[in-house]
Amino acid sequence: MEQLKTIGRELAMGSQGGGWTGQSKEFLDLVKSIGEARSKAEEDRIILREIDSLRRRIAEPDVPRRRMKEYIIRLVYAEMLGHDASFGYIHAVKMTHDDSLSLKRTGYLAVTLFLSDDHDLIILIVNTIQKDLRSDNYLIVCTALTAACKLINEETIPAVLPQVVDLLAHPKEAVRKKAVMALHRFYQRSPASVSHLISYFRKRLCDNDPGVMGATLFPLFDLITADVNSYKDLVISFVSILKQVAERRLPKAYDYHQMPAPFIQIKLLKILALLGSGDKQASGHIYNVLGDIFRKCESSSNIGNAVLYECICCVSSIYPNAKVLDAAAESTSKFLKSDSHNLKYMGIDALGRLIKINPDIAEEHQLAVIDCLEDPDDTLKRKTFELLYKMTKSTNVEVIVDRMIDYMISINDNHYKTEIASRCVELAEQFAPSNQWFIQTMNKVFEHAGDLLNVRVAHNLMRLIAEGFGEDDEGADSQLRSSAVNSYLRILGEPKLPSLFLQVICWVLGEYGTADGKYSASYIIGKLCDVTEAHLCNDTVKAYSISAIMKICAFEITAGRNVEMLPECQSLIDELSASHSTDLQQRAYELQALLCLDSQAVESVMPLDASCEDIEFDGNLSFLNSFVQQSIEKGARPYIPESERSGTFSVSNYNSQYQHEASSHTLRFEAYELPKPSPTPATPQISVSTRTTDLVPVPETTYYYTENNQASKLPPVSDASSADHGIKLHLDGVQKKWGRPTYSSSSSSTSSEKKTNGVTRIDGVSSQSRGTLYDSKGQQSEVSAEKQKLAASLFGASAGKTEKKLASTQRAPKATTAIAERPGVTRAVSPEISKQKAASSPPPDLLDLGEPITTTTPTIDPFEQLEGLIGPTPGPSTLDNSVTTSEQKAPDLMTLYTDTPPSSSSSISSALGDIHSADKNSQMAKNVPSVKKGPNPQDSLQKDATARHVGVTPTGNNPNLFRDLLG
Repeated sequence: MEQLKTIGRELAMGSQGGGWTGQSKEFLDLVKSIGEARSKAEEDRIILREIDSLRRRIAEPDVPRRRMKEYIIRLVYAEMLGHDASFGYIHAVKMTHDDSLSLKRTGYLAVTLFLSDDHDLIILIVNTIQKDLRSDNYLIVCTALTAACKLINEETIPAVLPQVVDLLAHPKEAVRKKAVMALHRFYQRSPASVSHLISYFRKRLCDNDPGVMGATLFPLFDLITADVNSYKDLVISFVSILKQVAERRLPKAYDYHQMPAPFIQIKLLKILALLGSGDKQASGHIYNVLGDIFRKCESSSNIGNAVLYECICCVSSIYPNAKVLDAAAESTSKFLKSDSHNLKYMGIDALGRLIKINPDIAEEHQLAVIDCLEDPDDTLKRKTFELLYKMTKSTNVEVIVDRMIDYMISINDNHYKTEIASRCVELAEQFAPSNQWFIQTMNKVFEHAGDLLNVRVAHNLMRLIAEGFGEDDEGADSQLRSSAVNSYLRILGEPKLPSLFLQVICWVLGEYGTADGKYSASYIIGKLCDVTEAHLCNDTVKAYSISAIMKICAFEITAGRNVEMLPECQSLIDELSASHSTDLQQRAYELQALLCLDSQAVESVMPLDASCEDIEFDGNLSFLNSFVQQSIEKGARPYIPESERSGTFSVSNYNSQYQHEASSHTLRFEAYELPKPSPTPATPQISVSTRTTDLVPVPETTYYYTENNQASKLPPVSDASSADHGIKLHLDGVQKKWGRPTYSSSSSSTSSEKKTNGVTRIDGVSSQSRGTLYDSKGQQSEVSAEKQKLAASLFGASAGKTEKKLASTQRAPKATTAIAERPGVTRAVSPEISKQKAASSPPPDLLDLGEPITTTTPTIDPFEQLEGLIGPTPGPSTLDNSVTTSEQKAPDLMTLYTDTPPSSSSSISSALGDIHSADKNSQMAKNVPSVKKGPNPQDSLQKDATARHVGVTPTGNNPNLFRDLLG
């Protein structure tokens, strides 16, 4: 942004003249002609003509400095349009040496756009940056710091690092801010080079200028992301800063659309989300400030909604609490009820975060999710599918997967279609209600997105069909395989099928096509021949088809039945026997040889239903022990294991020595070196001197590999021997293929997580009914029968229950709830109310989680247990007159966070003044007074008097009101 502003200023200066109006007119004509260009070719011709003109003018002797400045700007314009202006790079570098601030900034701007951090001319910039960092003009220092963030690389960081550290104490706040930014950039480029300077970031957090403090939050965020535990002592300090920012105690200059420093608030919320994740003690300090932000934040502007969304993300990351969850759910409800697609998108994303902690929150927003699912906005629809994917269970998997498949068929984006297909496969494997539905779902996915799926999906499907779902129930397994055969024979009539799907079909027909006796062998063989004739150019499908025919023939021979060889099958065998593919030839010859064997031999070669049997192999090759022993007795050298060989080194180290030769390989024309004679070793070992030929890697052939099938390393070679004999092993790209590639058997179902943010989800924490079901206009309206049915399918309840829920969730006064949620109020319930509560049945649960619903009234109030998460339990207090009327009002969700006792400015100042000391922070946490709930008129008057005394809008650079924050 700063670079664009600089270009704008330069353009403005050019348009105003200034003694060189002729050249500026040419530049404006250049910009105008490019804007009026009707094609890319015309634009290129204009720029090339301009580059030729600039090349001649820059080469002229004694070009005035101001004229050279304009030439550099025009070169920047040409470079940004994608053309080469390298002939002017050196002139931009020279301009950085100029004493004039305007010319120097132009030179730095051009250099940062022209050069990368590894360019050869960077070395000429380092000395200039060092000199400018020592300048007395703070504007030149700021310019040099900005250039250092872009141009200083890992090798040149030590040259400027001491000067940048010294600038952290510069009297100008702009210099200190840019110095923090430069150190952050150095940390991103080389963390090890500034690892000893981490304490400076802690010190700058209590800088007198809010801009410096805000700039320090960014490197601290990166440091906390890398190591959370080392910065747990800063939780109280971050909470204190966020609270004062939310209370508008920063200068008005930091407000944006009437929001107090929203970007600082967002970064602080991100940091607190990391520090409070899974930490109950740290999260306890965050609840109050989150409640204040939820209550005070304005949702009328986009930036206010952004702060609210970040609060919801923080709530979903820290240790769960009932009060803040309800506040987050209220904000999410506002997003979903908005007419803006952007806010609906935020609401869907926020709802997906909250249901991980409490799935009951989605109960209130059923119709909102359905409306987003039917919205024409494709982005919103995709986000809704992500939410449904997280909400899927055995009761609604059919509706969700069918919706996802219909959407997958309607889109043309192959990338997202692949993602949707993978999710459908995962949900079908995990929550399939029946075998029949599973086979039909997989058929739809393969039929419409088979070419986009990973080959492991097909292997997993074949494995599931082979192993079955019935465990020890053979009848269920047979039914699964029969339904698969029936569906695949019906699908073969489709005109176009993906290659991967045809491989699955051929394998299933070969294994189980004649297993139940419903179809004859000749019928299945004829279908397989038709598949081969329809895909003459696909050798993989041909291989699967001929292998399936071989299995059917083997099963028929084993059963004692004669195999009727169809003419089309015989012609297929003859064709494949003369194929150019050796793989197809081998399969055809194996089939011909199999037809000549007797039943016992065929049964031994291809046993029935043996696809799930484990293949035992001898990894030690023990059957060769006798041969090895005989060879050693005859004088052969024994094998020395790789781990026992001396003078070896890692192949990875050898590869790193020749990294520059790893990517490209060319033909070699030098002669081979003659092998040098080596003395015979006294002990038996492998002679390295015989390996004198350079190994040049060949292009790697594509194979199917799984997680367990890794490339083997070549035996290591001695460094000394390599140096003596000039050996160069180019091992890049060479892989050792050993054994048969197989597919990995990934688990078909994953267990649902029982913990969230490091703790077990609190079942007692549930969102209360906060009103009627969602209506797009914010009012109660009748819901169509189709939407009721869809909601019942997605959220696990019947349409009748939805109507009852619609009628029973009206907003009504809840006296007992209001009294229970008042802090400091003794809960007293009359016997009549208790009887009514016991007699009334709970409202129907539209989000059926498959758990039994208890109808008995709990004897323990859940809020009494959850108040311990916030602070000590307050003692009983006297009821105010206003409290007696709370029985007629809706429950106040945020009363927990009101009227916290004011802390003295000296305590916060002492904490932030030495914020890098963990001991002082812990001591301050011990001295924090206990939280008192309930209204306190004396404290409120004291707060108002302090606010009037200090004022909201500061008049100086370092206002008195900011001492509480900065010390």
